[in-house]
Amino acid sequence: MMSIRLLALAKPHALKRSLPQICSANLSSLRRQHENKTTAFCQPGSCFNKIDDHKQRTWPPLLAGHNCGRFFSLTPAGIVNAAPASVQPYLRLMRLDKPIGTWLLYLPCTWSIGLAADPGCLPHLGMLALFGVGALLMRGAGCTINDMWDKDFDKKVSRTATRPIASGEITPFQALVFLGGQLSLGLGVLLCLNYYSIALGAASLSLVVTYPLMKRITYWPQFVLGLTFNWGALLGWSAVKGSCDWSVCLPLYVSGVMWTLIYDTIYAHQDKDDDLKVGVKSTALRFQENTKLWLSGFTGAMLSGLVLAGANADQTLPYYCAVSAVAIHLIHQIYTVDINRPEDCWKKFASNRNLGLLLFLGIVTGNLWKKRNDQQYETQLNSISN
Repeated sequence: MMSIRLLALAKPHALKRSLPQICSANLSSLRRQHENKTTAFCQPGSCFNKIDDHKQRTWPPLLAGHNCGRFFSLTPAGIVNAAPASVQPYLRLMRLDKPIGTWLLYLPCTWSIGLAADPGCLPHLGMLALFGVGALLMRGAGCTINDMWDKDFDKKVSRTATRPIASGEITPFQALVFLGGQLSLGLGVLLCLNYYSIALGAASLSLVVTYPLMKRITYWPQFVLGLTFNWGALLGWSAVKGSCDWSVCLPLYVSGVMWTLIYDTIYAHQDKDDDLKVGVKSTALRFQENTKLWLSGFTGAMLSGLVLAGANADQTLPYYCAVSAVAIHLIHQIYTVDINRPEDCWKKFASNRNLGLLLFLGIVTGNLWKKRNDQQYETQLNSISN
């Protein structure tokens, strides 16, 4: 201390210049030590290993370290990471870590089940649960079929090169056996329905199998995907009512197909450069810079179908308010998406889950509103008769 004071008296200006340098050197040393510890802690196989991709968000993952304890995450990726290592490739093959596709398959089923509910009643909860299980299984089966067809293409595309079949984690034969298990469980779900619905559901299997081939043949594979993904708009009503009321089911189905053309064209813009390289076709390549104009036309057709389905199902004010909100959501989605930014395309694509839930909420509240209208009508009749 005495030496520092003497130095300060002798060379005050030199000390002022040297102290910041000493502090800066000490801070830099501490920062390097911290970075080295962090780097070591985040190496593959350690407790915190972050995989960050705009298509596959696995953060926060299951934080499971060999010596650091075990922390469980209820996110889809966390559930997959919690599974035994030998099971994880199969869960990723059925896209259990990416549930958005299951939602988009399930939501048209919920619309149909909701519209089929009796006036003033909630949708059939058992059917909603059954169709949820079916959507999970059939979406997994569809992904397995898709990856079996596309294994050679997937190897050439950076986004899909890590898929289990393309990367060699699962052999084609193992995938075939796994597919058989998924389809068997799906059949078990289907057999819980009435005979009309069993036949109707079985008719969709040809679409499930052939859809992955369409990208090799036509620039409209998204249309075939729409036919496949929205089959639940027919099946949900028949499961509740015993058969389809085509005046409601058909416009609802067409609306769903238009919706799929919208969100899957946006999705396809993520891969358009890779698709050109490997020779795969899509509506994104077909529409190119006219994409927003085409999507606007699909939006008009979707909204028209929803209005017609609602009118034929005697829907009420909350339903049409929800349809209006859906229109606003779609307009914002289409006219703000940057089709040349994959991250923005993914964000807009994933937002369609909320759109589907919004419409389902409108269907449920609109159906509950019917009872209120019926009671008001009965009250008016009673007052007139008295």
